[in-house]
Amino acid sequence: MIIRPATPGDYAAIRPLVQAAFATADHASGTEADIVEGVRAEGAVLAELVAEDAGEIVGHALFSRMTCDPKERFFAALGPIAAAPERQKAGIGSALLRAGVEICRAAGAEAVVLLGHVSYYPRFGFSSEAARVIASPFAGLDAFMALALTPGALEAPVKADYPAAFG
Repeated sequence: MIIRPATPGDYAAIRPLVQAAFATADHASGTEADIVEGVRAEGAVLAELVAEDAGEIVGHALFSRMTCDPKERFFAALGPIAAAPERQKAGIGSALLRAGVEICRAAGAEAVVLLGHVSYYPRFGFSSEAARVIASPFAGLDAFMALALTPGALEAPVKADYPAAFG
């Protein structure tokens, strides 16, 4: 399996992959796939990665640039991140997450923010406690987590907004 940047030639495979990864009895609307396409249309993609195995796209992760106040702050949002249902729990999401965080760090992002499973993301250093200084509609939720990429990034209050595609 290789982790690589997504290309326009991958887009047709990404949408059904993301839809399948998030399809559950209570969550089958395709919202996450719409977010991916909306962030692309906004030009807010910071990093978009795919996991490819034997020529097949089996995973996808999107990192987008957040709008911050103060404006000189630079935060990235992770999400959605997806693995093909039959390939979940095989390390694909972990590999995508780690690679994307390093791309964000290299791009100068101070922190990565996400809304996700409280039992999954803390193993990568994300915490709701770290997100406490971020003003956001999701502030205060246990699932709203952050990971500092630079020292002091999550010590001073900051307002961070997701791209409009997140609704």
